[in-house]
Amino acid sequence: MNQPAPAVSPTLDTLFQRTLMRQPHAPALLDPLNKARVTGHQPRRMTYAEADTAIEALSAHFVESGLPANSVIAIQLPNTVEFVLTVLAAHRAGLVVAVLPLLWRHAELTAALNRTAARAIVAMSKVDGVSYADLAMHAAAEAFSIRYVCGFGTDLPEGMASLDDVLARPPGTARAVIQDGRKAAMISFDVTAEGFRPVPRPHFSLIAGGLAMSLEADIRQGATVMAAFTPMSFAGLASSLAVWLLCGGALALHHPFENDVLEQQINAHECEVLIAPAQLALRLGDSNLAARLPSLRNVIGLWRAPEQVATSEAWTSPHAPLTDVYLFGEAGLFGARRGEDGMPVPVMPGPHGAPREQSGSSIAGEILVTPKGTLGLRGPMAPIAAYAPPQPAGDALIAHPPRDYVDTGYAARIDRTSGAICITAPPSGIMAVGGYRFLSNDLQEWARRLGQGALLTALPDRLSGHRLAGRAQDNARAREALSELGLNPLMVEAFRDRSGAI
Repeated sequence: MNQPAPAVSPTLDTLFQRTLMRQPHAPALLDPLNKARVTGHQPRRMTYAEADTAIEALSAHFVESGLPANSVIAIQLPNTVEFVLTVLAAHRAGLVVAVLPLLWRHAELTAALNRTAARAIVAMSKVDGVSYADLAMHAAAEAFSIRYVCGFGTDLPEGMASLDDVLARPPGTARAVIQDGRKAAMISFDVTAEGFRPVPRPHFSLIAGGLAMSLEADIRQGATVMAAFTPMSFAGLASSLAVWLLCGGALALHHPFENDVLEQQINAHECEVLIAPAQLALRLGDSNLAARLPSLRNVIGLWRAPEQVATSEAWTSPHAPLTDVYLFGEAGLFGARRGEDGMPVPVMPGPHGAPREQSGSSIAGEILVTPKGTLGLRGPMAPIAAYAPPQPAGDALIAHPPRDYVDTGYAARIDRTSGAICITAPPSGIMAVGGYRFLSNDLQEWARRLGQGALLTALPDRLSGHRLAGRAQDNARAREALSELGLNPLMVEAFRDRSGAI
């Protein structure tokens, strides 16, 4: 008599195939309406069956291209259907996805590819006029592990395989892969006081992040979800891919940001859920949201600067309650749905369920204040090994017990009156411009390379955490020099010409 196979936790592809079996012809993926402007492609609308065919074709192509199971495939793609298809196809082929933010240029791309020993890289030919195919080819030339470079779009450089051609022909050879949620699914990248840090995660960690958001926000099964958050991070994947697969509805994508296009998309697709940066969500909620976006029933606002939640303005659209999601780089997240008064609710230390106020709910994680007065996280989302403190010098032969939580570095304390957690400041020595984090010491190093008299500084900014400002004797030459160093546009444009500013 055959014994039943032991139960394993699901993967993202397992969740996709469950919905595929149940409703193959239901809408699954909806491209941005302005995709032609962003990438040159016409927008796609795909059912679960159509998406499965595309995933099968891409997965087979990765196998036929000689990528071994469990190897790393890096992707640098916009928030479009191609991103979702590529991630799910890589998982179906047994690969681990390393997500590379679109802001990254040569220096950061090369560092990430070498640190992860990536075997392949996938890019879009152009995004907003920038040739990401060329960036991928140049970075791959300096990453010894890269064996395969491919992309979507036209005018791909010589040596770069076209994935549009792959989608246009029948799927090829498949590879049997054990679907187990404990296997590695993704690698994202963080910056801590110790520097640049790859952060690997299994499938169950991504799913835990999606559950924490979808259960706290009370997203209904079968909902149409609008994801308007950059996907190249743990929070980006959890809030788009994982939330969509858990609710089994349709995923509409918006490449950040065009407010008019975003509202047009929400109405055109009758989206019930909006997932966006919290500051953008609050701005949308300022003026008559119920009349402008009548289909919305839930709004999830993602805070890259979680220390700002407590002082944020009230949410004034009760027909679509706001759920605050606190992001701590790549270390983890937690959510708290606002009360009837529209103000942020107190977050207590200790285990937190999803939904938070429901007794007996599943534990999504645990929040604590560390002995250093910083916020710590533990639970299925927290990649403890990735954030383990470095071994002290000279102690190579001494075993140190592993820490059982991730120290986010955010300053925190317990309020004496309410007992709630108060997050008071971001990690010391780290700057953040939106989702881009870097060491404050790097500013001085980059300015030093520009010669005498050059200044590069980060100024506090309510919307994005910080904004960069630079000054040099010749701003045009400074921009050119930073580009030659392979730095991203945030650094380069700090030296933009302000002579016409009022």
